[in-house]
Amino acid sequence: MTRIVVLAIPGGLASSLAITLDVLQTANGFCRQRGRDDAFEVRKLDVAARTTCRFHPADIVIVPGLGSATAAELLALLESSTGQQAVRLVRRARKAGAVVAASCASTFLLAEAGLLEGRRATTTWWLAPLFRQRYPAVELVAEQLVVADWPIATAGAAMAQMDLMMAIVAKFGSSNLAQSCARYLLLDRRASQLPYMAVTYLAGQDSRIARAESWLRRNIDRKVTMEDLAAAAGLSPRTFARRLKAVCDMSPVRFAQRIRAEVALTLRRTTQLPVDEIARRVGYAEPSTLRRLLRRDQRVLPQ
Repeated sequence: MTRIVVLAIPGGLASSLAITLDVLQTANGFCRQRGRDDAFEVRKLDVAARTTCRFHPADIVIVPGLGSATAAELLALLESSTGQQAVRLVRRARKAGAVVAASCASTFLLAEAGLLEGRRATTTWWLAPLFRQRYPAVELVAEQLVVADWPIATAGAAMAQMDLMMAIVAKFGSSNLAQSCARYLLLDRRASQLPYMAVTYLAGQDSRIARAESWLRRNIDRKVTMEDLAAAAGLSPRTFARRLKAVCDMSPVRFAQRIRAEVALTLRRTTQLPVDEIARRVGYAEPSTLRRLLRRDQRVLPQ
């Protein structure tokens, strides 16, 4: 039986914690139905400033997502006594040989503990620029929903906790057990955060980038250059590209493509316009160009 310790951190997402416990309970339920012992022994550990715990190599330590609404809130938590204690706990667990897994903003705790250096990892999409800036030694793959670089596993935004749990059940239970849980809980397989990343949200964190985004939406049918976007932001092209990378973690070309794709999808869902007209309205002469762009982002135009 695999022992699992679930860290419950004050301010954490209740839904993420519940998902963790529910998936493990479901997995154990299927084991009993099949006349087998439970696959997982689960213990919830409430993290406070003086929490102590002894970990063993057989353990998996899971850190459900944190509920930070802003980067400032997250940084404050990381610097708090509770945050520092959580960092010490995951570091101690890994040193003892335990597997460590986290999703959403909790991935920052693993990075703070030094567990992700030289490894591939993911995090919640809207904090990816901060993560990349703060932990340059980590190979961040922000578009992926789950990165299982065992004995460490990370997952993206809050509800990716479900996908993380499926990966854990598959590896430490069985793939058949994970498939049973997925069917029972009506879970579709997902691999990427790209379809959920909102450029508007990211751009809104910098007033100059937000100005460029607003200008592009007003001129969405035009051919646009980086110089045009920089001028709209009131910046030099080089400064604009640098600030865009820091805020949105993308190039000016990718920035324009993502906004065109978002507008195209909105038009398709809210109007009766044919695809070729939608493509023209978002600045593409050929519908095939738009479709190719959407496929790259793992999106499709609704029929």
